[in-house]
Amino acid sequence: MVIPRLRAVPWCALRADLALPAIARVLEGAAAEREIDRTLRANRGLSPEERTAMVEAIFGVALWRRRLAWHAGSSEPPALLSALLLELGGVGGGTQEAVPPRMADRWSLPDWLEEHLESELGDEADAFCAAISEPGPVCLRANRLLCTREELAERLRREGIETRPGLKAPDALIVSPRDANLFGSHAWREGWFEPQDEGSQLVGQLAEGAEVLDLCAGAGGKSLLLAAKGARVLAYDLDQQRLGRLRTRARRARANIEVVERPCPAETVLVDAPCSELGTLRRGPDLRWRIDPDTLRTLPQLQHQLLEAAAPLARKRLVYVTCTLNRAENESLANAFEANHPQLRRIDTMKLLPHRDGTDGFFAAVWERALL
Repeated sequence: MVIPRLRAVPWCALRADLALPAIARVLEGAAAEREIDRTLRANRGLSPEERTAMVEAIFGVALWRRRLAWHAGSSEPPALLSALLLELGGVGGGTQEAVPPRMADRWSLPDWLEEHLESELGDEADAFCAAISEPGPVCLRANRLLCTREELAERLRREGIETRPGLKAPDALIVSPRDANLFGSHAWREGWFEPQDEGSQLVGQLAEGAEVLDLCAGAGGKSLLLAAKGARVLAYDLDQQRLGRLRTRARRARANIEVVERPCPAETVLVDAPCSELGTLRRGPDLRWRIDPDTLRTLPQLQHQLLEAAAPLARKRLVYVTCTLNRAENESLANAFEANHPQLRRIDTMKLLPHRDGTDGFFAAVWERALL
């Protein structure tokens, strides 16, 4: 299975002597992105071709380690790297003969994830795995406080960055190529856009209202979206470091977001809950290997507690969002919550999956308070 994107990599420029130590650390549990950054910083004299080959080698082995071990008959870094070049990169023509019959080998999954995806998705599991084995597109959200999507696209074009409109979200732009220098652009420095997956934009829009409490604001992607739509946004999170990043992003976007010290009542309350993040697997080539499967069992209790805390604060609307496909965190949890809250009426449900919708995976449920 030669992958066209990998076939185009300048493998002849690969410095295997530098790549192999980083690959070994990734296989021992280090984050691939961190190892890439570490290796490139320590070797600033690499040519553009050498840097490209280095990144693809480390990311490629990080993602495809199980498939490569199946081909190579070994899990040693040199064997895996050789299999990446020959079997997936097409070096020397590639063999393109054997395809692993088991899904975990074919799409390079840990055993627990193979079992979970087959249980959750049934016949769609293979298509989902194919979708998360390709890097997700770089997606931007035009900041409506400063520009329209069309104005942003034109400005980026003048700066040498090509885009196309997203398929679903009204402010989404997809960037091509992926390695465009977005963060060196004047448009970025002046706050005209934020990187945000199109699925995240779609579920964020469900939290409509003149006043919104973002109960798990984090670094503020959805808070910024809601402020750009004209809402008064109250942002709360236990993680002060992430709130610091939100303040920085809000200043650049010229968004009026009030960081609050404690949750307070609001017209709409958004619970963008901590989750197992199975919907974002295409965003990190080694994420599937670093997720603790125990979180799939422990997170629903936390998510239920967050919804219970949010319910009395929502004067009109309550919105629950995750970026996972795990039913225990999504449909099952939402059904159990609303069964105990007859005063809240479900008015909308959204589920997005990469192989169906071209976005990251998201779930959202929206309730409105019944009129007395």
